[in-house]
Amino acid sequence: MTEFKLPNLGDGVAAGDVLRVLVKVGDTLAADQAVLELETDKATLEVPSTVGGRVAEIKVKPGDKVKPGQVVLVLEAAAAGAAAPAPAAPSPAPAPAPAKASIAAADSGPGQADGPIDRPMMMAANGPGQADGPIDRPMMAEAAPAERHDKVLAFQASRPAAPAPSTGLAAPAAPSVRRLARELGVDLHQVTGTGPGGRISQEDVKTFTKSVMASLGGGGQRAVATVSGASIALPDFSKWGAVERKPMSGIRRKTSEHLSHAWNTIPHVTQFDKADITNLEAVRKQYRAEVEKAGGNLTVTAIACKVVASALKVFPQFNASVDAAGEAIVYKKFVNVGIAVDTENGLLVPVVKNADQKNLTQISVDIQQLADKAKARKLSLDDMSGGSMSISNLGGIGGTAFTPIVNWPEVAILGISRGAMEPKWNGTAFEPRQMLPLSLSYDHRLIDGADAIRFLRWVVDALENPFALALRG
Repeated sequence: MTEFKLPNLGDGVAAGDVLRVLVKVGDTLAADQAVLELETDKATLEVPSTVGGRVAEIKVKPGDKVKPGQVVLVLEAAAAGAAAPAPAAPSPAPAPAPAKASIAAADSGPGQADGPIDRPMMMAANGPGQADGPIDRPMMAEAAPAERHDKVLAFQASRPAAPAPSTGLAAPAAPSVRRLARELGVDLHQVTGTGPGGRISQEDVKTFTKSVMASLGGGGQRAVATVSGASIALPDFSKWGAVERKPMSGIRRKTSEHLSHAWNTIPHVTQFDKADITNLEAVRKQYRAEVEKAGGNLTVTAIACKVVASALKVFPQFNASVDAAGEAIVYKKFVNVGIAVDTENGLLVPVVKNADQKNLTQISVDIQQLADKAKARKLSLDDMSGGSMSISNLGGIGGTAFTPIVNWPEVAILGISRGAMEPKWNGTAFEPRQMLPLSLSYDHRLIDGADAIRFLRWVVDALENPFALALRG
């Protein structure tokens, strides 16, 4: 008998929920054949087997949560003539992501900024994305008191003794970390710091809390909502009427965690402006057919991607990340632009790599290919990682302005709303001009207001004067 164990799912992915089992007992399995469809915190993906043989036993079922190293299948040696077991392959690159991405569609009419639509941002992602490792589930169940007591004792017994608070030694942590620990009811003396000199970060506190919550396990019915790691009991809404309870999807859960982390970590400021894109629209429509022949769609989003990529080279502080634990700023020498995409299963932010080195046609093709991969559930984690700055375009739906949340660990995001014809004074009379609303959110720890408005005005000038973009690169 041979066991097939779930391989590594990618950086920052600790588990996945089984959506479908793609084989049944008695099937003859070939190496590299897909056996499971999983939903992780970052994507939906098919998991191929690294071995071949006859399926003797299936250890998981839809709805189960599985972790790398867990036994999924038990296989018998393949019969003669069947596919022989292959040597273990490297961990598969997580590929598919939720389908139905509404991205870069055709124009919806004059004055409407086309392109990807997102849910008011973000993140994810990370990021994003986005290896921030927050607490595992925003919705948790509380164990029965006796069972919880036993598990807490077992958990505490398994940990090395922590310095008692009475020693008078203060755990090395910033005030924001101490505040988070108080909200969670965590004794910082029990948390192992991963920063310089054992300094404790917010992520260290969240990781500690995650281990405690995992040790408590299920049971009970009282829901607990997780807000930035702090557990707050929800009221019993059924007292006022009928309710329906549905579990969060992995992607929605990760988006929730990432949004909370970004909002609580980054001091956000948003500035607004408008770009006169009347001339740009004329040029865009003139060359749209040429780009379509190359396999792309020359949208406002694609043009904004090129403009942002160019602006990041002029304003390097926007292409950076704040290392709060290390008290440093990381400046990136690459330029990758994330494009927020609204999908049926949640928000995704695929990344156009090396956007500064590509022309508008290449960027348009890249965005279209990312859209096709999203619809085919084939976005990989790499497709959604490594962004310098993100763009969130809501213009296809409407709105005049919004405040997008920065896609941590990035430090800025450009929001685009619906364009409209407006009267503009030309010095002697009003004339109709197509105006595009822009919203720039940024991390005030690194970016000052004056720098932010210079960046935004640079973007506006590039959109209003298409030749200037080609002139400046």
